[in-house]
Amino acid sequence: MFKSLSDIIKRIKKTGLPFWEIILEDDSYERQVPKEESWAKMKSLYHEMKLADASYDKNLRSASNLAGGDGAKVSEALEKGEILSGPFMGEVIAKALKMAESNACMKRIVAAPTGGSCGVIPAVLITCEEKLRFSEDKMIEAMFVAAGIGQVIAERAFISGAEGGCQAEIGSASSMAAGAISYLKGGDGNKIIHAAALALKSMLGSTCDPVAGLVEIPCIKRNVMGAVNAVACADMACAGIISRIPPDEVIDAMRETGLALPDSLRETGKGGLAQTKTGKEIKNSIWS
Repeated sequence: MFKSLSDIIKRIKKTGLPFWEIILEDDSYERQVPKEESWAKMKSLYHEMKLADASYDKNLRSASNLAGGDGAKVSEALEKGEILSGPFMGEVIAKALKMAESNACMKRIVAAPTGGSCGVIPAVLITCEEKLRFSEDKMIEAMFVAAGIGQVIAERAFISGAEGGCQAEIGSASSMAAGAISYLKGGDGNKIIHAAALALKSMLGSTCDPVAGLVEIPCIKRNVMGAVNAVACADMACAGIISRIPPDEVIDAMRETGLALPDSLRETGKGGLAQTKTGKEIKNSIWS
């Protein structure tokens, strides 16, 4: 199990293997399963992501009635040519909303790395496959890249909003997605980890302040922000831009920032948006 992104880069240099295969080998060793089984498991997860996207139901609403249907609104606006960010980013936005809404509506999703951040990685990877015509094998490789980044973040910091705020959930997902996109765009190990660092840096300090204690407001829309951020940071990294703070130090900074957040901003529903006038009214209307 890797404790740093720099260790992965060292292994790449030593073996000559690509980033994704280093992570595949590590997973196979850690779980004591053949590489083929590790690959098959990751493939099944990607298939579940695609199934969740394909089975989105715009008519479903969450039990609170706060979530549902917004992903379809973006898709409709996209079809009308009303999305300023264009067809690729528009699709990323729609898919991020749809996946996060499906989570709120209790449909089957893949925690990536958590349920609250389930829309980020699928939104960018599925859109990349559909719009850029990557092979499915290439997408599974990108999934391993994302997993490797996530494993290091979980080891050095955390991926739970209750522990580190939304930066630990959406921030981690965005970091994982950025690295995966960088790989798909032909980035080497260094570009992958710098894309991940740039994405995580951009979300440092994000609070976890769910209204009424539900993973709906503002969580669903933050999946969009994480996905869009991932694309932008991957583009920057592949253009040759680096994180001036080394990637592992960025993860460490996220940990320290998370620990510094008061409990009220770590998934307790006692601060931030959850404690606005309207946030309290929504809570009272649901739980009274």
